Amino acid sequence: MILRIFRVTVVPDRVEEFRRFFLEKAVPLMRSTDGVEQVLFGLPRPESPNDFAVVMVWRDLAALEAFVGGDWRVPHIDPDELGVVETRALDHYELVA
Repeated sequence: MILRIFRVTVVPDRVEEFRRFFLEKAVPLMRSTDGVEQVLFGLPRPESPNDFAVVMVWRDLAALEAFVGGDWRVPHIDPDELGVVETRALDHYELVA
């Protein structure tokens, strides 16, 4: 299994817009995606008011590639994120049971 950690920092004056996108579009999409064994969503905390995170456990690399395409090492960016997200960070790990 693959652990995929995706973090974004949102443009300060667009946090509420991204929060709506995150909760209304990203959360339902990831929860319904084949191959996602587990998914956790992190909303901003007061000390980091522009930072969001998603932690996903993927069944295998084939499932991840089916979702994001061949270059699974780069973030999958929804068109609704353009101009809203300042930075993206993505990390992958082999999950140890």
